[in-house]
Amino acid sequence: MIDLRKLVRDIPDFPKPGILFRDITPVLADADALDAVIDALCGLARVHGATRIVGIESRGFILGTPVAARLGLPFVPVRKPGKLPFATERVEYDLEYGSDALEVHTDAIRKGDRVVIIDDLLATGGTAEATCRLVEHFDAEVASVLVMIELCDLGGARRVAPRQVYSLLKY
Repeated sequence: MIDLRKLVRDIPDFPKPGILFRDITPVLADADALDAVIDALCGLARVHGATRIVGIESRGFILGTPVAARLGLPFVPVRKPGKLPFATERVEYDLEYGSDALEVHTDAIRKGDRVVIIDDLLATGGTAEATCRLVEHFDAEVASVLVMIELCDLGGARRVAPRQVYSLLKY
């Protein structure tokens, strides 16, 4: 059994003073650990009846793409504005200081899809909640939000509610 918690590296004061960054690159560098993460996410996506996997830029791509491939499902990237080459649907959301936006191709999600959203980390939940709204714009259902790490004190799961969040590690 792999203890993922031992592989996640704590980086104090990154990207600014007072922030404790949870670095997943040691997990990505360990083939067995990465395989265990992908297996766990596949199991959760399967249980929730996913018909499509959405990955949030950019580490959601790293985790979501192999999940989609193993399950034989389409993978959909959700990106920052201006990064996708085809026609897009856009959603804006508030950050602690300012706002941001996310986009997805207009033909990437279909009405009635059961979408599992995957990212590496859930903190305040702004990006995850915006991604949920983007998926729901297409009359698709957010089956669940799956993350490797959840920073519970920051309230991201509450912001994403009533949608279900599942995390492999909680801090």
